[in-house]
Amino acid sequence: MSSQETTITPPAVKGNLMDKLKKMQLQVLVMFAAIALIMLFFYFATDGSYLTPRNISNLLRQTAITGILAIGMVFVIISAEIDLSVGSMMGLLGGAAAIMDVWWQLPLPLTIVLTLCAGLLLGLWNGWWVAYRRVPSFIVTLAGLLAFRGILIGITGGSTVAPTSPSMAIIGQSYLPDLFSLMTTVGALVVFFAWQGKRRKNRSAHQLDNSPIAGDILKFGFIAIFALAAILLLNDYRGVPTPVLLLVVLMFIAAFMAKKTAFGRRIYAIGGNLEASRLSGINVEKTKLSVFAINGLLVGVAGLILASRLGAGSPSAGNIAELDAIAACVIGGTSLAGGVGTVFGAVLGAFIMASLDNGMSMMDVPTYWQSIIKGSILLLAVWMDVASKKRA
Repeated sequence: MSSQETTITPPAVKGNLMDKLKKMQLQVLVMFAAIALIMLFFYFATDGSYLTPRNISNLLRQTAITGILAIGMVFVIISAEIDLSVGSMMGLLGGAAAIMDVWWQLPLPLTIVLTLCAGLLLGLWNGWWVAYRRVPSFIVTLAGLLAFRGILIGITGGSTVAPTSPSMAIIGQSYLPDLFSLMTTVGALVVFFAWQGKRRKNRSAHQLDNSPIAGDILKFGFIAIFALAAILLLNDYRGVPTPVLLLVVLMFIAAFMAKKTAFGRRIYAIGGNLEASRLSGINVEKTKLSVFAINGLLVGVAGLILASRLGAGSPSAGNIAELDAIAACVIGGTSLAGGVGTVFGAVLGAFIMASLDNGMSMMDVPTYWQSIIKGSILLLAVWMDVASKKRA
């Protein structure tokens, strides 16, 4: 019996892993195809204005805030929880940053530190109720949605706090120098390719399967061409927006955390099977508390960018931003049941949402139609997720 088990189990595991990898690759291809179709449609619908360097720069700046929110949200959803408070929390933190900058006239570094600490504390507050008091995250964060918005209106007196200082504008309105952007991109590509080459070598040394070398060269070539073309396109306007740099850096840090650390594996395990994770020795409460804390920290970053970009703290800032973040995660392949999702997919989903917003605004589509279209896309994405699980 033991010899049969030894012979049969590895191929089954390998087949299951290959199936998952193929499914993830298919999802990425579908998202890229969707992005290409969206851009093609809006290109013709706006007589080419959609793909100008200026509009692409604006589009990426729009993506940055939703993308950063989606990075935090994807960890929450993978752990089989939800956070409905991120829009109000972002508005509150952005308003607090504006108050510190405009009314209190604090130095920018101190404003940043205090805003991020406040975001961390608000995330811990949500996480403590969910993890240790066992209150459903839907209720906890729904309460946060109402309470944080109320606090924002209270501390601002219901009025806009403006204008923020020129130093504050650096976070959300500045651009990187052209040469710096180009050299940084080339350096990042060299590091990425060297890391991938080392990874292939290590897998070969341990007699593990590698993907075909021709396919990897083709993929790396596509990544290099796409990255350099994007930098040159942005440099043709004013350069890479600072919020986009923050999004990219946070995306890679979060992706590494999700896939290459024990903490990331624990999040997936908890979302996939809570009781099995608890029985295997995972501290579920501590992990969920950490997930909400990280989410709050990222909301703090988004709040700083929002206040800087608007040049003000507004009582209505961040309204329904949580829905865009959740939609970005779901469109990016994250399962609302937990245990499935990627940071890269969530950011791609945010880009799709921003592309739709940007294109429909350029076409002067009425606001109510924009909401109807975005809601329909979210419903379709969830239905596809449910349908794929039934087939599995």
